[in-house]
Amino acid sequence: MQERALTAQPTKHYRTLFLSDIHLGTKACQAEALLDFLRQFEADTIYLVGDVVDFWRIKRSPHWPQAHNDVIQKLLRKVRKGSRLIFIPGNHDEALRPYCGQQFGGVEFKLNDIYETADGRRFLIMHGDEFDVVIRYVKWLALLGDWAYVTALGLNTAFNKVRRTFGLSYWSLSGYLKHKVKKAVNYIGDFESALIGEARRHNADGVICGHIHHPAMRQFEDILYVNTGDWVESGTAVGETWDGKLEMIRWMDVSGEQSQAAEQQDITKAA
Repeated sequence: MQERALTAQPTKHYRTLFLSDIHLGTKACQAEALLDFLRQFEADTIYLVGDVVDFWRIKRSPHWPQAHNDVIQKLLRKVRKGSRLIFIPGNHDEALRPYCGQQFGGVEFKLNDIYETADGRRFLIMHGDEFDVVIRYVKWLALLGDWAYVTALGLNTAFNKVRRTFGLSYWSLSGYLKHKVKKAVNYIGDFESALIGEARRHNADGVICGHIHHPAMRQFEDILYVNTGDWVESGTAVGETWDGKLEMIRWMDVSGEQSQAAEQQDITKAA
């Protein structure tokens, strides 16, 4: 399979970038890391695949520092420079769904999309909450789950502050729990299966989605399942190269390696 994970020496300019689950308006949003990412990468087309602004959290306890404004301004600046920006709202920014089919300030709003890569493959682009049974039918439980998730992210932040004190790299505690808790593993599996089925119904070669904050790129028989991850835990995005290959960009790994290289260079100069 030609898709690969990118962890070092990233390509500067992609044909298309896919990002989701930024959750601007929350304390967990890694806006500064995303700004660094957006400064590093350019693309002719950028897809925002849902949950860019967290209206759920803003209604209860808004958190909007300057870095969150800067992220929006950086994206709009890319539009002014010629990038195409497509916004597919998710469940946390579902208030924007009535505007799908319209364009504002150069930003196109769509419920979902079919995207063709440079090598001719067709991908269904959607957030994915449409296939989350809890979100669709038991919203109060979804809100409770959101509260529990935010609590876990708070623990995650404290945990990584301790790791930094000891010179250790970023590690997602909540991501680790997703892999270990049986119900979470089953939920992810069911979600993936549902999205794969939807891609088949659209006669697509694959699906690119978000929602579950679980970056992945896996081939399931005739369908390539791609989840862009998020910018509250993993700091990941997906890029399409000019020949149509898809790459998982793990920015925390890339930026960490770059920082280590810079520190090593400083040490060498000092010596």
